[in-house]
Amino acid sequence: MKILTLGVEEEFVLVDRLTRAPVNRAPQVIHRAAERLGGQVQTEFFNAQVEVCTEPTACREELRAELSRLRSVVVAAAREAGCMPVACGTPALPPDEPLTVTDSPRYGLMARRFRPLVTRDDGIARDDGLVCGCHVHVGSLDRERALALALHMRPWLPVLQALAGNSPYARLLDTGHDSWRAVEHARWPTVGPTPLLTEAEYLAHVARLVGDGPLLDNRMVYWHARPSEHVPTLEIRVADANARLDTVVLLALLVRGLAAVLLDRVDASVPPPDVPDAGLARAHRTAAAQGLAGAGLDPADGRRRPAVDLLAELIDFARPGLELSDDADWVDDQWRRIRVDGGGATRQRAVFRRRGLLTDVVDELAAATAGR
Repeated sequence: MKILTLGVEEEFVLVDRLTRAPVNRAPQVIHRAAERLGGQVQTEFFNAQVEVCTEPTACREELRAELSRLRSVVVAAAREAGCMPVACGTPALPPDEPLTVTDSPRYGLMARRFRPLVTRDDGIARDDGLVCGCHVHVGSLDRERALALALHMRPWLPVLQALAGNSPYARLLDTGHDSWRAVEHARWPTVGPTPLLTEAEYLAHVARLVGDGPLLDNRMVYWHARPSEHVPTLEIRVADANARLDTVVLLALLVRGLAAVLLDRVDASVPPPDVPDAGLARAHRTAAAQGLAGAGLDPADGRRRPAVDLLAELIDFARPGLELSDDADWVDDQWRRIRVDGGGATRQRAVFRRRGLLTDVVDELAAATAGR
């Protein structure tokens, strides 16, 4: 067993400081932030979004410090543009102006190829497509090992999704879900559990998807766990963006601890668990709807069990990897905090209950994103 490196990509929605509605100000924000962050701040699909990317590190403290630094620079740049970055899966308020797609050849082609997912019949961008995720990378891994590790991690990913649910509100409504982002994002091709494929089968399968038209390129493989196409890592893509920084770090550490334990099985040529895709898809739907308050899929036998029990078991299963990197005690402390305070969706609803104002929810999320 070895300590793997970690990297995190966080997506934020930009909201106006007065109305708290999403605004198309990413070009201004990225221009300002890039003076200090360079390529670590990037565009996303809509001009109401900004993405930041950490450098790889093996140290929890370094990861947290870098995430904090990236956020602080984006917060300052957004303030100059009259807006705020908010870490949530979906914005609670609809935009006051039509969303615009980022001006790049690839995003333009995606908007044209997948027009029903992007624009309404009148040509105006659909605001239900504005979603923000948090993606965790572990490495370094070549494609063969990353894909094999993805197959071993498949049964555990619904409970990680439940932990990270942070999008109960969308377009002024309580969606009844902890992660409405998962529902909206699932409209895109290939979103779902990683298929049980060898590396050769993976390459042939993706080539067919690109050749037949469902995908533009390999970067559009949106499986919940996928070999990254631009860095030598396994990328986990099930989490909403979360405002509390420690929740993001907790998610990353659990991914790494789990990966460290399971990678030993990969290297010993142990076959991955044979969990049916239909059962996994059902577990992900339940995680999106109910979060930690709902049920999950037991990775050993496929039985439905409380998600909190499964997360506790995940932590115990990953403990050798967590102890290897001296993260076990910190993870235990954060898990105790979440059991008391609830996850992101629970906390958003608690803020709304105080005065019945979604602007309060946005303000609380913006403050937490900024570290206040």
